[in-house]
Amino acid sequence: MSRQEYYDSNEDFLERIWRNPKNMLNLVVIAVNILVFVLVTVTGGTDDMENMIHWGAAYTPLIREGETYRLFTSMFLHFGIEHLFSNMLLLLFVGDYLEKNAGKAAYIAVYFLGGLTGSVCSYRYELSEGRAVVAAGASGAIFAVLGAIVVLMILNRGHLEDLSLKRLAIMIVLTLLVGVQSSNVDNFAHIGGFVGGIVVMLLLSPFYLLRKKR
Repeated sequence: MSRQEYYDSNEDFLERIWRNPKNMLNLVVIAVNILVFVLVTVTGGTDDMENMIHWGAAYTPLIREGETYRLFTSMFLHFGIEHLFSNMLLLLFVGDYLEKNAGKAAYIAVYFLGGLTGSVCSYRYELSEGRAVVAAGASGAIFAVLGAIVVLMILNRGHLEDLSLKRLAIMIVLTLLVGVQSSNVDNFAHIGGFVGGIVVMLLLSPFYLLRKKR
């Protein structure tokens, strides 16, 4: 693919998003993440651990004491603009594929149930290690979306619109490799979310196949 073809494909993708108001749920989720980031920033900053905990970041001791809601709220919090930007950029592309092809209900189920699976896996790991880490980020939910797309692509014989299974696999592997090399990336949330997304989409696959026939 030439540089011009690359730019043209991205322009076509963005134009498709804005021209189809029926598939805007993914943009709403992105907007909520950005809004939460702004609110946390103006009330103390995303680098302030106490402020992040106040806003609902995952913190093992508090979750163990019963504040399990943090497994959910932490999915909308990010440490710094780079963390937010990288997650939302990836979600912009993969989330649109999922919403458009599987529908809003499947998108919600995959994003939240898969994301919660990632949060639980991360929490269980920190608990087993006896560590008290402040954790946050939408990456577990985003990996759930990636896992769901893998299922959709298999159901569609290796392709989903202009996305091939090979290209998706390369993207997933590279993202995981970056996580392995970084001490600040929660790989258990990534893997847990990815597996959770696969399971949720497999459970929803009969409904997807019926939707596809219509």
